[in-house]
Amino acid sequence: MKKINNINKKNFFKKIFIKICRILGFEIIDQSNFYVPTQEKFLNENLNVQGKKSITLPLGETKISRKVKALTVIYRSCTNINMLTQNKKRLFDREKSEYTFRSLNSIILSLNLAKKSFPHIEFDIVIIDYNSKRNNLEQMQKQLNKSLLKNSIISLDPNEFRNEIKKINAENKNVTENQISNMSNIHKSLLLAKKQCEDLIYFVEDDYVHEEISIHEMLLSFERISTQLKEDVILFPTDYPYLYAQNAPTYILLGNKRHWRKIDQSLGTLLLSKKLFMKYWENFNEFATVKSDPAEKPLHRVYEKENCFSPIPSLAIHCTNINSIYGLSPNVDWETIWENAKLE
Repeated sequence: MKKINNINKKNFFKKIFIKICRILGFEIIDQSNFYVPTQEKFLNENLNVQGKKSITLPLGETKISRKVKALTVIYRSCTNINMLTQNKKRLFDREKSEYTFRSLNSIILSLNLAKKSFPHIEFDIVIIDYNSKRNNLEQMQKQLNKSLLKNSIISLDPNEFRNEIKKINAENKNVTENQISNMSNIHKSLLLAKKQCEDLIYFVEDDYVHEEISIHEMLLSFERISTQLKEDVILFPTDYPYLYAQNAPTYILLGNKRHWRKIDQSLGTLLLSKKLFMKYWENFNEFATVKSDPAEKPLHRVYEKENCFSPIPSLAIHCTNINSIYGLSPNVDWETIWENAKLE
């Protein structure tokens, strides 16, 4: 009987100790079974508390000073144009609409997961579409209706910005109609972000298929890295293969479940704060009105001044031609990501 009483006393004091640690914000780890009693989770589960603290073993806890309040996803779609500047086939060799639908579905699944995990963050998604057929627009709206998100679709009138786009590119050649429509879509998305977004903005093109954990990882990593560096950062979802063709020094930081590599180049899919977006408005406006070489050159000048990161391994696959250095990310199960984004 005495032995039982001793066990009960130990359990009682253990429970009190755990409650006190929880109140004080401390964490306890049981190294025998990798259990964290203060959170009632195991070490392989997510231990971070959005907006409050980031926990990475064995580095410990980082108190978050840069809390995310809202995320607006601006999704640029066009189901009628296969490739903007070339006639090569894409990875998986499907109709362009299939990439758009799966890309959108993957983002919706990722946003839904993030919304459940982070109830205090406001989420919404806006599609800016150019010239898609009516049945394709209806399909996208159907996908949005099944989501847990505030959403809308805007049909682009490319003539709205035609006079603002320079007709001669950096190579002294005529800018094509496809390029004009793409730049018009970019311009519309920039004006929307300027007017509507409150905190974070995620500009997305319609040939990026995401892992379900993507948004969750980007938000937690944004908070952690921005807190660590004491300034907002820019994130990209894709580990671009062309980055490994360069012998250039870089920095590696820890995010939530990914390492994040400092980069100085990207394509047009990126996540950043409204603060940085407005600070470099002229660069973004140039991206939408002048066909540079490469097209993202105005953005690259931003990355010379601000910290920009991409994940290792990738959180999204870019479904361009398989031989493109801007396409398939290394060391990623791209077939599973593609299949998981299939419409039900």
